[in-house]
Amino acid sequence: MDTHVQIKNKAAISWINRAVKLVRPASIVWIDGSEEQKKWLTQQAVAAGELHELNQEKLPGCYLRRSNPNDVARVEDRTFICTDEKSQAGSTNNWAYAPDMYEKMHELFKNSMVGKTLYIIPYMMGPYGSKFSKIGFELTDSRYVALSMLIMARCGDKVLEELKEDDEFIKGLHSVGNMDPAERYICHFPKDRAIFSYNSEYGGNVLQGKKCFSLRIASVLAREEGWLAEHMLILAVKKPNGEKVYVAAAFPSACGKTNLAMLIPPEKYKDYEVTTLGDDIAWLRIGEDGRLYATNPENGFFGVAPGTNAKSNPNALKSTMKDTIFTNVALNMEDNTVWWESLTKVPPEKALDWTGKEWVDKEHTKGAHPNSRFTAPIKNCPSLDEDFDSPDGVPISAIIFGGRRAKLMPLVLQSFNWKHGVFLGSSMASETTAATMGKVE
Repeated sequence: MDTHVQIKNKAAISWINRAVKLVRPASIVWIDGSEEQKKWLTQQAVAAGELHELNQEKLPGCYLRRSNPNDVARVEDRTFICTDEKSQAGSTNNWAYAPDMYEKMHELFKNSMVGKTLYIIPYMMGPYGSKFSKIGFELTDSRYVALSMLIMARCGDKVLEELKEDDEFIKGLHSVGNMDPAERYICHFPKDRAIFSYNSEYGGNVLQGKKCFSLRIASVLAREEGWLAEHMLILAVKKPNGEKVYVAAAFPSACGKTNLAMLIPPEKYKDYEVTTLGDDIAWLRIGEDGRLYATNPENGFFGVAPGTNAKSNPNALKSTMKDTIFTNVALNMEDNTVWWESLTKVPPEKALDWTGKEWVDKEHTKGAHPNSRFTAPIKNCPSLDEDFDSPDGVPISAIIFGGRRAKLMPLVLQSFNWKHGVFLGSSMASETTAATMGKVE
């Protein structure tokens, strides 16, 4: 296995060679993280019809992606924690016996990339130079996945330079397959630090650095190493006197985490400043001073588009104005830009819906899928905190737990202490959202 950056980790080279031998691609591309390679991959994706180039004057570097209609959200019922014993998988996860699932994965992936290009993505979750960051490899036959990972994680040669001989790494293999939903698998092997995803090309199912690594596999690493991997945003509030306080908050997907993470104080509190460190995932640990510290392992936003507008979340909207991939939103044919429900009060007269068909019945059908997304670089965020890249993370003073309830009056309360707060957080419930397949309330 050749790469222009020498990999010091022999185990990584051995694993990649075995994976290549299994899937048998026609060619191999190492993702180096350069702008030149990203531009080349994007041009290829546009030429192949995988991406639609948007108005480059209004949305520079932005593209539209339409996924398979049967592949529009995370598939929790096809997501498995694969261990030797069911008790090791946790009470809320789907379990599979690891040896059986390895056999199944071998069967599906064997020769799965014949005639295709394999993209090898070295990626890091967490800041460069931090002893708390983790490195993984995702091997995929999807250009869309490669381009999305370049937004969502730190990728390329710089990652390989930080990978040492004795470093543990996350092994990830993904193939688009034939998109048969009945044979769709998102599998995690915590013991071996391995992730396999097959027959999907969407979001959290295939961008393995996100839910698969940063939450599921990382929760096992955290338990073993004495830290926490949580579904939490991180923000900072700067008081008028200059004091800065960092807060984490846990809500289920599509319940307002991104809006809270990018909050702009109302006029009454204009002397306060809110800055953003992350909108989805937090890795937390006790620092040497005994305080709780958090870092956002991601490098981008994979946000829900519907409901995002200049009033609800201007910072998020501004974050999408360049170098962003929009997935399953409507195409405004009037100026070759994008549109989704609530972006503006009136939809464009001439538009294609998220499936690429002419959008005629605007009164009874939606232009964008309810779980349509934007994949945007975190550096685009106007409210990005100056300590986002801090290798030590930031000290957390409070944690907010929340959810979404359509039929109950909102209730806000403060816990008596940290133990009471843990109890309140563990007892929170939320209605289902479009972020996962199933009924949406």
